[in-house]
Amino acid sequence: MLAPLSAVLRIPACERGEGRFGWLHSRHTFSFGSYQRGVRMGFSELRVINDDRVAPGMGFGTHPHRNMEIFSYVLSGQLRHRDSMGHEQTLEAGQVQLMSAGTGLTHSEFNPDHQAPVHFLQVWIEPSAPGGEPRYQEADVHQASGQGRSPWQLLVAPEGEDGALHIRQSARVWALRLEPGQPTTLRLAAQRSVYVHLIEGSLQVNGLPMQPGDGLGLPGERLLQVQADQPSHALVFDLRGHG
Repeated sequence: MLAPLSAVLRIPACERGEGRFGWLHSRHTFSFGSYQRGVRMGFSELRVINDDRVAPGMGFGTHPHRNMEIFSYVLSGQLRHRDSMGHEQTLEAGQVQLMSAGTGLTHSEFNPDHQAPVHFLQVWIEPSAPGGEPRYQEADVHQASGQGRSPWQLLVAPEGEDGALHIRQSARVWALRLEPGQPTTLRLAAQRSVYVHLIEGSLQVNGLPMQPGDGLGLPGERLLQVQADQPSHALVFDLRGHG
């Protein structure tokens, strides 16, 4: 059961689920695995935001997925990806990958560095329809704002618009980087909802404060107004507005 999209959803970082497995420390924004939190099963088609830290030389062994859009964003360290489509890539900090599981695939994700941990966000978004050929894509994320560069970078979009990775859902994902006192806005179409996950820094989002690890879901918003209190980095999701 999903949380209804009729009210603001605030998820403080301290209220996220937590998994510790020696080699893995994971914080779960939404219900995942053994962490089940009532109606907190997701927000619109957004199902998973896991904040994962994997120990040196360790990782997730080969396992299957189907009918899910799986987005990973490496924040520090290295992440090595292998899948049944024949892809083998090592992602560095500031790179993202989008895997469309479609009719089914297997993959593994490992930390190839035997000295340093890897820190990455794992995001799952439901596709608009089941099936489809599995596929893999990757891209780089801008590491700084300023110097005439927009604070917004579109990472994921339907049909791969504006050079973004192509997702099989009416969803867009932006990376947002702001400097202190720097305001910005994002206009949304009707019948949409927006979800903000703060990676680092401190933000005011439509007048609501956010700290690292916090999540904020705003149903039916047409204008997102954001200002940073310190250098800040966030993911912003533009999602369908149904409940």
